Amino acid sequence: MIDREKIINIIKDTVDEKEAFIVEVKVSSSNKINIEIDSISGFSINDCVEVSRLVESQLDREEEDFELEVASAGLSEPFKVIQQYQKNLGKEVETLTSEGKKIKGILVDVTDEDFEIEESKMVRVEGKKKKQNVIEKHRFTFDQVKSTKIIIKFK
Repeated sequence: MIDREKIINIIKDTVDEKEAFIVEVKVSSSNKINIEIDSISGFSINDCVEVSRLVESQLDREEEDFELEVASAGLSEPFKVIQQYQKNLGKEVETLTSEGKKIKGILVDVTDEDFEIEESKMVRVEGKKKKQNVIEKHRFTFDQVKSTKIIIKFK
């Protein structure tokens, strides 16, 4: 079986040169290699091809047969690494907590330990006839959430 760390070592310098980051590297028992990469400015198909060719050139098919897939991180996929949170600062996200509660709001802060979402709600305020827009802040450590995804809106 091909070693996951070997794949990471092969691609790390090229990914760093492109100011990108590795989201995930998986190697199955049947040597199917899945590499997922992202960057602040996006990771193009040509970048994926370059990484794919690099991996192909460093592995010997005579020694071990393998299947290779290199892709940029999908918009509809949950965040897997802290850099994805940082990339999406200021954007609307949906977080599913460990307790199963969904919170939608703007991602306003990310640290190495946690992140914060500002949720805008229409709430009836005592003494007022109409509901008022209230901003509620939620801070989560990464282990308190099952998933966080960007909310895609078409205008």
